Amino acid sequence: MRLHVDQRHERVLELVRQRGSLRVAELASELGVSAVTLRRDVETLAARGSLRRLHGAVVWPTDRPSEAARTPSTEGAVIGMIVPTTTFVFADIVRGARETVEAQGGRLVLGMSGYVDTEDPVQADHLLAGGAEGLLIAPSWFGGVPADGQEKWLLECPVPAVLVERSAPAGNPAAGLDRVRTDRAHGAAEAVAHLAGLGHRAVAAVLQEGPHAAQITAGYLAAVESLGLIPVPGSPVIRAHGEYDEMAEYLVGAVRNQGVTAVLVHSDEDAIVLVPRLRSRGVNVPADLALIAYDDEVAGLSDVPLTAVAPPKRAVGELAAKLILQRLAERASGAAPTPRQHLELLPELRVRESCGVGEAARGAQDQ
Repeated sequence: MRLHVDQRHERVLELVRQRGSLRVAELASELGVSAVTLRRDVETLAARGSLRRLHGAVVWPTDRPSEAARTPSTEGAVIGMIVPTTTFVFADIVRGARETVEAQGGRLVLGMSGYVDTEDPVQADHLLAGGAEGLLIAPSWFGGVPADGQEKWLLECPVPAVLVERSAPAGNPAAGLDRVRTDRAHGAAEAVAHLAGLGHRAVAAVLQEGPHAAQITAGYLAAVESLGLIPVPGSPVIRAHGEYDEMAEYLVGAVRNQGVTAVLVHSDEDAIVLVPRLRSRGVNVPADLALIAYDDEVAGLSDVPLTAVAPPKRAVGELAAKLILQRLAERASGAAPTPRQHLELLPELRVRESCGVGEAARGAQDQ
């Protein structure tokens, strides 16, 4: 017979009192409920002070807590991580998170959404049922921020969660979550500033639609304005993945009709595909058009090695993992949580051949 929630709470307390401590998975199995349901029960009872919650286990409170209870450890913690893919930027992010968790004696368990937003909560439930005590999440929010209530399931999550390379705008309830992401606007502005320093006055931008387009757009436009560059009509162009001919035609027109001499392209893949398309149309990189790619996954492997903005991918994973482990340690100790954190890491500009030597640099050499 299925127990009422109050009866279930009483049974949980009875079992923990009798045995002193129990693994959450064992307790859920004995009561015949899901791990997710049991975790919610444990959180409620721990908040009342009726029992103590350690990593993956519950302990009956005593007047003289054990050394393990006084000094909580993240050893043995299971961290779930949900990403849309393990390719491109997420490969190094996952690697950084895994190495950090394992260095603390924990284990990282991966779930993938495939950029399908409805898959995020499915993966989360699966990881929680398997014993995950905290979640690192890069939700499949198309614009990088939640829309139409996409964050609702995340706010109901019974374990600590950290957003990775995603954010929520002020006023959205998910803005109160911890998050770690790359400051992509800063990276775009650094790219434009580098091109301006080479003497380029009309810099276009061609971006791939998706979670990072808004940030890159903001940085590009801010830099064009602050540096007093010539605004390029239509830039930034934001295109769906694979619309290479349309991107190439836009850039050829911008070079020939609008005086554009440089461009910022997101992503590396798009930049590499565009270079030969531009060449076939009579526009050569870097002779006619200086180019900076964004992401630096494979930019250096182009036939003309591409200058690129490189997000600190591994560091994003490392810091996100450290933050979730900190939250688990706080819970285990019963200490008041430290303030929520929004961490933004600055990308690096890696200069290669695709920018050539600009007018400003040539002038310096001639002097």
